[in-house]
Amino acid sequence: MQRALVTGAGGFIGSHLAEHLVREGWAVRTLVRYNSHDQLGALAHADPGARADMEIIAGDLRDADAVAAAVAGCDTVFHLGAMVSIPYSYRAPRDVVETNVMGTLNVLMAARAHSTRRVVHTSTSEVYGTAQAAAIDEGHILQGQSPYSASKIGADKLAEAFNRSFDTPVVTLRPFNTYGPRQSPRAIIPTVIIQAQKGGALRLGSLAPTRDFTYVTDTVAAFALAASADVVGEVVHLGTGVSVSVGELVRLVGEVLGTELRVVTDDQRIRPPESEVMRLSSDPKRARDLLGWEPRVTLDEGLRRTVHWLSQGGADWFRLPAYGV
Repeated sequence: MQRALVTGAGGFIGSHLAEHLVREGWAVRTLVRYNSHDQLGALAHADPGARADMEIIAGDLRDADAVAAAVAGCDTVFHLGAMVSIPYSYRAPRDVVETNVMGTLNVLMAARAHSTRRVVHTSTSEVYGTAQAAAIDEGHILQGQSPYSASKIGADKLAEAFNRSFDTPVVTLRPFNTYGPRQSPRAIIPTVIIQAQKGGALRLGSLAPTRDFTYVTDTVAAFALAASADVVGEVVHLGTGVSVSVGELVRLVGEVLGTELRVVTDDQRIRPPESEVMRLSSDPKRARDLLGWEPRVTLDEGLRRTVHWLSQGGADWFRLPAYGV
């Protein structure tokens, strides 16, 4: 039986990945960020049977000793733990950098010390900034257009450096915009759906930016493949290759809900002009070639599944965040 550590298991993608690995027969240890309320975040909404089979430990990525203890004995480390909110990074850049950069350093050092077989490191399409090509391949330049994206560039470069310097067996997966059940309302798709279900006009920022949306089960399937594929030292995109604007997304959600949605601009949701990423669309060729991976869930089907989850009370556990999208 393979043993995996999933950092960030209390998060959106991490909770789905931990659940998926249990179902695939892995022994799964999860690292969730400690809080005094014993809350598991999104992991609380995983299947109870799968969750019962996990070893759940609380800690902080910034604590090197806690990370080393979590990594010990694991064949594969899926490193998804991070501070992920761009608006929050404007207000608390130190917290974001310490978690994302120093936390990743701690994971890599622990993996090296324990001779971990594979580290699957999680990047983000935000490291590219506004795209300089219609479809971004893995060779596109990196641009830190927010403190969050800069922190992830730093983390990615640490992963690259450990692979080149110490032969640490790292692969970096770079998801574009993953969505689905358990995603925080800070993200654009649940933001649109939740506001639409409440009625009245939607309060959003710019409708012009375009994004490449991938349903969470597809993203998770790629992570599982990366644990054993011949991809050490590689950076691999996870995206559909198709992008839609925020305005078009609003129209598609309206079609799923059977209503025409009206939008008013919320100035608090407008990002600084030089920080807003206007266009992101992946070139998914490397994922097909190296992982044998292609997304299966269409955007229409994924939106329907997400609407259903939120309409069944999925949004009730969220308090609307102070730092929205």
